[in-house]
Amino acid sequence: MSTDDPKPRRALTLNDIAALAGVSRSAASRALDRKAPVKGPKADRVRQIAAEHGYVPNAWAANLRRQRTGLIGVVVSRLTDTPMAMIYEAVVEQAAARGYQAAVVSTDDDPRKALERGRLLLAQRVDGFVLTTARTDGADPFLLELQEQGVPYSLVMRTDGTGPAALTDDVAGGGLATRHLIEHGHRRIAYVGGPLYASSSQNREAGYRRAMEEAGLPVPPELVHHSDFSIDAGVDVGRRLLALADVPTAVFTANDSLAIGVMFAAQRAGVDVPGRLSIVGYTDTPIAARLSVPLTSVNVPFDALAADALDLLLADGGDRPAAPRLSDPSLVVRDSVAAPHR
Repeated sequence: MSTDDPKPRRALTLNDIAALAGVSRSAASRALDRKAPVKGPKADRVRQIAAEHGYVPNAWAANLRRQRTGLIGVVVSRLTDTPMAMIYEAVVEQAAARGYQAAVVSTDDDPRKALERGRLLLAQRVDGFVLTTARTDGADPFLLELQEQGVPYSLVMRTDGTGPAALTDDVAGGGLATRHLIEHGHRRIAYVGGPLYASSSQNREAGYRRAMEEAGLPVPPELVHHSDFSIDAGVDVGRRLLALADVPTAVFTANDSLAIGVMFAAQRAGVDVPGRLSIVGYTDTPIAARLSVPLTSVNVPFDALAADALDLLLADGGDRPAAPRLSDPSLVVRDSVAAPHR
């Protein structure tokens, strides 16, 4: 062999083609699928780059990907958390309307469990995933694995800030709840949120802070608390708020479970709701209307969220929107809010 022969070049992979085209691996794969090619300028660019570099798709892998199972994996934090159970039920209904079935795993919001249990669904060759467990702290190895393998997915209720997501406009929802309390004359309003890595809690807090700022009201640090989304967490934070030297007259919580916990703490302390403490929850779960003091809550449109999540997951093209699809929340007024006690 002549020493002038050029050194053999590494064959380009699908990941290389996707990177050169500026699209995801799954988008590049769909653009190069000769049996069902997608259309659009990004797909055309993928095919152009592949032709320029002599890329030949792996026919075996493409055939394997086309072997649909009709099964969608759903990953939730806790099925004991009513909103998670409600979004799963909504996804099941929306999937059935599209000819799919859904299988669920619960993770306790633990990234390690998400990886282990998500892989169990991967082993069943699901056609894609709907995930409620997105985190903004980057601690999500299962989501990274899906991205690396080109497995289709969509996020619902929470986002990592990058993936295709179906969300409630939680900033608007937080504002609805807080302004309702302000309109009833409350000035010292606490916020009880979920974990800091949950975009839903972050955005509901942002709406709360914006409404307080617009009303010219301060938000002292002792009035803002973060925990998990459980009733027990609401009880704990409720006790701490009621132990303050200057007790708030109202509390807005990031979900109904936290609100129920705060309400329980108030009742145990002999604090009348809403006479001395007004409470607004979020998600409007069925129990909200059936409490001894029916709970005012921000309604989350679960059916719309599930429909958007399935549309994003099953979209034919590789051009899934980077911006989340937002559904509008609404305030359901019941009996847990009154003017502050004088």
